[in-house]
Amino acid sequence: MYDFSPSAEQVRVVERVRALMDELVYPNESQLVPHRGLPRDVLKPLQARVKVEGLWAAHLPAEAGGLGMGNATLGLVNEQLGRSPIAPRVFGTSAPDTGNTEILWLAGTPEQKRTYLEPLVADEVRSCIAMTEPEVSGSDPTQIRSTAVQDGDAWIINGHKWFITNASNAAFAIVFAITDPMAAPHRRASMFIVPTDTPGYQLVREVPVMGEHSEGGHCELRFVNCRVPAENMLGERGGGFALAQARLGPGRITHCMRWIGVAQRAFELMLGRAMERETRGQKLADFQTIQNWIADSAAELHGFRLMTLHAAWLMDRGADARTEISMIKFVGARVLHDVLDRAIQVHGALGFSQDSPLEGWYREARAARIYDGPDEVHRMVVARQILKRFGESQALADQTSDGVGHRAVEADALAMTPTT
Repeated sequence: MYDFSPSAEQVRVVERVRALMDELVYPNESQLVPHRGLPRDVLKPLQARVKVEGLWAAHLPAEAGGLGMGNATLGLVNEQLGRSPIAPRVFGTSAPDTGNTEILWLAGTPEQKRTYLEPLVADEVRSCIAMTEPEVSGSDPTQIRSTAVQDGDAWIINGHKWFITNASNAAFAIVFAITDPMAAPHRRASMFIVPTDTPGYQLVREVPVMGEHSEGGHCELRFVNCRVPAENMLGERGGGFALAQARLGPGRITHCMRWIGVAQRAFELMLGRAMERETRGQKLADFQTIQNWIADSAAELHGFRLMTLHAAWLMDRGADARTEISMIKFVGARVLHDVLDRAIQVHGALGFSQDSPLEGWYREARAARIYDGPDEVHRMVVARQILKRFGESQALADQTSDGVGHRAVEADALAMTPTT
C-alpha cells in the first residue's frame, strides 16, 4: 500500500516555499513582461533570497547544487510554484533549463559540467533543447531529419527546428540530430551541445503563439553547416533517444504538479467569486449548477494530485512509471482545462477579461494537451501497456488447468489499476 503522508521535512520545505511565494512572488507578478519574464533587476534579488533559504533548484540532487529530495518532494514544491508564472524562474526550476541540467548532470563529461551545467544551475546563462521539427510529427522523434556528420574531430550539423522554447535567451542549445541513419530507429540520434554563437546557428524568428507566459518565446531555428567539436557530443553516440526519455519523465511530473497549482489557484478564485457575487437575490454559491462545478473540480483535482504523487512515488523507488506518467499527462491536461473553464464561467465577463488572471492561464493551458507528447499518444501508450500485460496474464492462465491462472489474471488486472 502507498503512504502519501508528507514527511516532517517535506512539510517544512513546502511551508517555506509557500511563505516565499507570499513574500516574493505574488507581489511581483505585475512586473512580468510577456515572453520575457521578470526584468533582471527585479529577478536577481528574488533568486538570491531563494538561494539563501536553501530552496534553489528543487529538481537537482544536492551534489549538483539542488534541493535533492526526490520526485515526490519535487512534485509538492512545484504544486506551489505552479500557482504563479514567475515562480519557476525565481526558484531556479524553469523549463527548459530544468531538463537540460538533468541530462547534463546525468551524461555530461566533467568539462561539459564545468562549462555548461554549473553556470546553468546558477542561472548565469539560459539554454534550450532543439528537437521538434516542422516537417515531421513531433510525437515521433524517429522521423527527425536533422543530421550530424562527423568530419575529423568535429561534427557538422544541418537541420530545421521549431517551437524551441527559450531559444531567444539561450547561451547554448542541446540539439537532437541523426548521426547513424542505418542504425535501429532508437539508436540513430545523438545529442550535441551547441553554443548559440556558433557559425551556422540561425535564430529565424519567434513563432507567434497562444499565451504569453513562456519566457524566451518558442522559436524557429536553422543549423547550416554548424560545426561543433567532437567533445560537444552529450552522452554516447546513438544515445539521444535514451537521454530524451530520461529527461522527459521527471519533466512530466513537474508539469503536472504545476498544472495542479494553477488549477488550485483558479479553483480558489472560483470559490471566492461564488461566495461574494449575487444575482437574482442569491449568492452564486447557492445555485446547484455552481455547487456541481465546485464539487466536480474538487474531486478532479484530488484525483489528479494523487495520481501524480503516485507516479512520483514509483519513480523515487526506481520502478518503471512510464504508464503512470502517461496517465497523468492526459488526465492532468483535461483537469487543468476543465477547472479553468468553470472558473471563467463563474466569473462571467470578468473571467474573460485581462482584469483577471484566468484568461491568461486558460490560453496557456491549451498547450498542455500538445507539449511533452499529445494526449492521443499518451492514451495509446497506456492502452498498449495494459493490453500487453493482460495478454501476458491471459497466456499464463491458458497454461493452467486448475483455475489458478485465472486468479493470476485477476491479480494482474488489479495491478494494472492505479491505486492511491
